[in-house]
Amino acid sequence: MDKYFVHPSSYVDENVSVGKGTKIWHFSHILKNVEIGENCTIGQNVVIGPNVKIGSNCKIQNNVSLYDGLYIEDNVFLGPSCVFTNVINPRSTVIRKDEFKETIIKHGASIGANATIVCGNNLEEFCMVGAGAVVTKSIKNNSLVIGNPAKHHKWISDNGCILDEKLTCPETKQKYELENGVLVKR
Repeated sequence: MDKYFVHPSSYVDENVSVGKGTKIWHFSHILKNVEIGENCTIGQNVVIGPNVKIGSNCKIQNNVSLYDGLYIEDNVFLGPSCVFTNVINPRSTVIRKDEFKETIIKHGASIGANATIVCGNNLEEFCMVGAGAVVTKSIKNNSLVIGNPAKHHKWISDNGCILDEKLTCPETKQKYELENGVLVKR
């Protein structure tokens, strides 16, 4: 019995590692040298790789393409049709495969539907990118960013709730504080 599920309409190339409990749905393609952790959900019409690394418990919604240079840690959510790049100045007539910019999506981050992440910008732990936002610079942990270009809007808890004026999560009552512009748990 397989440790993971691949829909018959999808392709998984050779030299791919897929963790136990992961599901790869309709019309997706996983290219060579990709690593996918355990218990991930890969939605319909997703292309991954080559050389992409994805942690465990990630949810990648429909119509997402993940390119060389992208590293995704555990518990990350990628909303439908969000977009990633790996070259700053692409041209059809100029080969820039040696200029791929690395992008890291850290533990617990969430990216909303149709958001665009310009390469070379990291998303720190538990940050959230609003739907349709365009990320042109790295995002701090627990920051909710919105707009084009994406800008800090509010601080959020690890479970995604907007913090109150005392930087407390209304759902879990977890308290946070700002230290040198970075949100930390108390």
